[in-house]
Parts: sequence; C-alpha cells; structure tokens
Amino acid sequence: MSMLSGVGMTQMLYHSDLMTKAVLLILFIMSVICWTIFLYKLVLWRVKKQQIRKTIAQIKNAENLEDVLHITTKFAHTLPGYFLSKNLSYLKSLLINKDQTNPQLQPREWEMLDHMVFQNLDNIVYKEESQIPMLGAAAAISPLLGLFGTVWGLVNAFMDISQKQSADITAVAPGIAQALTTTVAGLLVAIPALVMFYYLTLQLRTIEQRLTILGDRFLWLATRLLIHDKE
Repeated sequence: MSMLSGVGMTQMLYHSDLMTKAVLLILFIMSVICWTIFLYKLVLWRVKKQQIRKTIAQIKNAENLEDVLHITTKFAHTLPGYFLSKNLSYLKSLLINKDQTNPQLQPREWEMLDHMVFQNLDNIVYKEESQIPMLGAAAAISPLLGLFGTVWGLVNAFMDISQKQSADITAVAPGIAQALTTTVAGLLVAIPALVMFYYLTLQLRTIEQRLTILGDRFLWLATRLLIHDKE
C-alpha cells in the first residue's frame, strides 16, 4: 500500500524509464484535452439550448414571416438566429421573381426549400459535433497506450531480474508496479473520456431535435402563408 502512497508514487515515477514517462505524459495531455473539450462544449451548449428554447417559445406565436424576421433579428448572432436567417434568405431567393401580390411556390420549389432547411440543420450539427470524436478516440486509444507502457515496463522488469539473477519479491515488485502504472493511467483517461463522449452526444441530439422543431415551425408558417387552397 505504501508503494501507492504519494511519496512512493512520486519516487516510482521519478525512477521510471524514458518510455514510461513519455507514455504517462501523452496520457496526461490527452486527459487535459478531453476535459477542456468537455467543459467548453458543456458551457457553450447550455447557452445555445437556452437560446433555442426561447426562440421556439417565440416562433410558436408567430403569425407570418414578418414575425419570423423580427425573431431572427432579435436573436441575431445566436445559433437559432443563424438557422432562421439562412432559411429566410433561401425562401426570399425563391420568391424574388414571384408575383408579390400573390406569391406561390411550385412543388419542386417546396421540395428545395424543405431540403435546404434540413441541409442547414445538418451543417449546424456537423459543425457543433467537431472535436467530439477526439473524446471517442481518446477512450479507445488510451487503454492501448497504457497497455503498451505496461508491456514495455514488464519487459524491462524481467530483464532486470535476469541480470540480477534474483526473483525475490522485493526486487520484482517495484518494476512490476511501475509497469502497471501506465495501465492505471490509461484507464483513468479512457473511462471519463467515454462518459464525456456519450454525454455530449446525447446533448447534441437534444440540440438537433430542438432545431428540427424550429425548422418544422418555419416550414409550417411558410406553407400556411404561401399555399392557397383552390376550391
């Protein structure tokens, strides 16, 4: 137990070979990167989810595209504001050559508008999920890197045993403990990284679902205003 105490661990790491130190340094850097990504996304997405929720609450009361434009202006420089502005810009491009007294879209144009709304959504999701794959990669790589450090340490430990020609536990234990340190470090990086990866993935799906609601509401308003029943 004393081997795993603070002083014993420090001494063990100090006396470890260059490869073990390199593996531990890489794992430490990976851990810092993972936590930085997680905390950054957590804070950023919390703000964006609040913005989306407020935008949805307001667009539910919108009666026409002028109301949507007002909401877009109000939430300018936010994620939902950007999403609505892209959709409005494309709709405006479809209507620019139409009869302004009675603008209507052709079925093909409605398909294009629907496709563009969800293309904008996909682009946003793709951008928001940047850096998240690094968490998955860290969760997969760090145990293997730790295992590599352990195998390397065990090889060195057995080489020391052969040189000393002694298999006494007091001679073997420090080398084996030193070798197993990298496996422990690898798991300490991998387990949190995996939890972070799945948690952020769920949060991203929530953002995607809310933006889908926003896009559907936009299409519903456009349909109600631009499609006239022919009786």
